[in-house]
Amino acid sequence: MNLSLTPEIEQRIADQLNQGHYQSAHEVILAALDLLDRRQQYLTELRQDIAIGATQIEQGQVIDGEQVFDSILNRLQQPNPGQ
Repeated sequence: MNLSLTPEIEQRIADQLNQGHYQSAHEVILAALDLLDRRQQYLTELRQDIAIGATQIEQGQVIDGEQVFDSILNRLQQPNPGQ
């Protein structure tokens, strides 16, 4: 595969190399692809969580937000045993 890079992208790669973050342009590109893969995985998981939440809302499985925050605040105000 041949790849044409814009001068801006070449400069960004060069900056990473000059800063000592990577040993080669190949490493920079691999790191970028790894981040892209992680981003895609995160978005997939987020979409799944949203779908679950939407289903729970449709089924009426919700808790009032004020109740949630009140519960959290109450737990934070309780003395922590063992301290």
